[in-house]
Amino acid sequence: MTDEETREPCRLYLITPPRFKPHAFADTLKSALEAGDVACLQLRLKGENEAPPEADAIRRATEILMPLAQARDVAFLINDRPDLAAELGADGTHIGQTDMTYAEARKLVGPDRIVGITCHNSRHLAMEAGEAGADYVAFGAFYKTDTKNPISVADPEILTWWSEMFTVPCVAIGGITAENAAPLVRAGADFLAVSSGVWAHEAGPAAAVRALNRILIEEGRAQ
Repeated sequence: MTDEETREPCRLYLITPPRFKPHAFADTLKSALEAGDVACLQLRLKGENEAPPEADAIRRATEILMPLAQARDVAFLINDRPDLAAELGADGTHIGQTDMTYAEARKLVGPDRIVGITCHNSRHLAMEAGEAGADYVAFGAFYKTDTKNPISVADPEILTWWSEMFTVPCVAIGGITAENAAPLVRAGADFLAVSSGVWAHEAGPAAAVRALNRILIEEGRAQ
């Protein structure tokens, strides 16, 4: 069980667009990271037709983007590839239910890096992940998202249940924007994972990060 008063304030967890040119995206990323508090950046690349990206594409993007994140104390995670996270010195990895087991991912990255796990809208999967040793569990999708075709739709109540029962942090993901983020913070999310809600924001990514951080601060004060 966890004491609600000891939980850290909810923070922003950025996910890269699925396709971009690393050198061109670097300036966009810098402006976003400098606009407000960001806890984590997940490199989530996809090839054509949602195919897995080539390893060299992940290596090139990591070489360019990871130093920008780590220089600002932003954890850099690589999606689906614990092996490359270990090889490239990333702070950790995020895996889905069909990628590999937690034990396999942990063996690849070692004891000191982050391993987060997608748990969709399943309490059972989340409890299994938490018991195995995952550093966070991710629930979603909470809203309609254009970034990927969500496997599940989650209700904010699952965040409340998790935050009241367990100390392992929970991440809310799926269609989150500055306009719809507040209910997820109130429900108990420890992190808000945002992709197009930042990169496709009409006023630009920096404006989106500022807006999201204002919401996180306001909701944190209200709790």
